[in-house]
Amino acid sequence: MKILIVDDEELIRNVIKEYSTMEGYKVSEAEDGLEALELVKMNDFDLIVMDIMMPKMDGYQAIKEIKKIKSIPFIILSARSDEIDKLYGFDLGIDDYLTKPFSPKELISRIKAVTKRASTNNDVYSFKGLSLNDTAHEVLVDGKKIDLTPKEYDLLKYFMQNKNVALSREQLLSTIWGYDFFGDDRTIDTHIKTLRKELKTYGKMIITIRGMGYKFETKGQEE
Repeated sequence: MKILIVDDEELIRNVIKEYSTMEGYKVSEAEDGLEALELVKMNDFDLIVMDIMMPKMDGYQAIKEIKKIKSIPFIILSARSDEIDKLYGFDLGIDDYLTKPFSPKELISRIKAVTKRASTNNDVYSFKGLSLNDTAHEVLVDGKKIDLTPKEYDLLKYFMQNKNVALSREQLLSTIWGYDFFGDDRTIDTHIKTLRKELKTYGKMIITIRGMGYKFETKGQEE
């Protein structure tokens, strides 16, 4: 289980990290929202603990930007205790809100509760008429089941988990095929070509980024 702690106070990050690692969580840190956004683009996290008042990019804006590209549970940890701040956070789609000063043990309990809830609702990825159900291991295009090869399925799932994120060919190879894969970029291109064909009209959502890789593009399209 991987957690990202976002707070401009190093002491607070250290306390949360200490208690989290004792529970077996793998912890990454960011000292502002902008750094958190960059980490999320390159890594997968199961939960983010987010402060609000930070330099460069505050917590609210960071949550907005991260939710555009990935679906990750959030717990806000902030000195702001006004009801309006809490309500605004929940309007953004956060999962919990804890005010400072806080009990590290209570935070860990809330982390466990949020990740447990999220694990039961993180098996289906969808956009318009395209849906991937990981529990049933099936993909539907406008309600009709399609048959994908294992690698095509894994590619589509990874794209849908990282919508609107530019993914390099090297990143796709290492994630889908593994670091010990002995092949070249043409392997990716061939699988993308057949995947686009299977997805029919939704295949155009996998766009090519010249000289870099691919992106599952949903921006500007009606959801």
